[in-house]
Amino acid sequence: MYPAPIEAYFAPRTIDEALHCRAEAGDDSSFIAGGMSLMQAMKARLATPPALIDLNEVEELRGLAKGPRGVTVRPMTRYRELAVTTALHGAMQAIGDAAATVGDRQVRNAGTIGGSLCWNYVASCMPNVCLCLDATLVLVSLDDGERTVPIDEFLIGPLETARRDDELLVEINFPAPKYRGVASAYRKYGGTIDSLPIIGIAALIEVDEAGVCTDVRFSVGGILPTAQRFDGIGDVLRGRPGTPEVFAEAASAAAEAIETQTDHLASAHYRKVLIRTLGRDVLAEAHARATGG
Repeated sequence: MYPAPIEAYFAPRTIDEALHCRAEAGDDSSFIAGGMSLMQAMKARLATPPALIDLNEVEELRGLAKGPRGVTVRPMTRYRELAVTTALHGAMQAIGDAAATVGDRQVRNAGTIGGSLCWNYVASCMPNVCLCLDATLVLVSLDDGERTVPIDEFLIGPLETARRDDELLVEINFPAPKYRGVASAYRKYGGTIDSLPIIGIAALIEVDEAGVCTDVRFSVGGILPTAQRFDGIGDVLRGRPGTPEVFAEAASAAAEAIETQTDHLASAHYRKVLIRTLGRDVLAEAHARATGG
């Protein structure tokens, strides 16, 4: 099926120009980033925006910067860039893990982290990883200026976020770790290598000099209504050594606590099995990175 006719197309070069284009185009218009999700929806006529504001020429929305407070990733940064940068190694390495496995080569070349967050598809990798890494998002609009939204308030449900239609996502900020022994990891499991994950898991682990876990974050994607954190995993891991048995116990606790669903991809029970097995491996990988293993 072909998309419905597009009445107007804008290609702004600055954030301010993009916001004014949105005001001119009207309430039903859409920003478009990499287009990997929106164009598929338009072809199926699930989305029929009369006007598009293309963000690909807005230089301010591309790239990342690392500073003492953490890392700022601009929303038009593409997966292929995130997958190879060394600026994310350590505490934020899960971003690179996810970016390297998102979709196929075409998606990784064109798709953007900001587009994925604003689309918030239930099985997407980036919302899950950003939830685990405690991201904060900066949004701007002409009427209300700038506001900052924590990731757990931004992600609401399938294809639903706290971003208003007139707002543009301009920054994704990740806090710097307080200690050196911190690392993260991400893995997904799908029916094929390039498929969306049935389950995706991100973990961040902080360790002391002896390799004992002092803090942990753990999130799961591919479940409804959106990616979810399991904060109880800290009760299992804190103060304990990073052994396969301890990681298996922690992942099993997460599987018991997190509600899963049955759909055409997998049963609720199978998703819990994946949380146990994949979760154990992700925790082990994050711990190995944190200890320099």
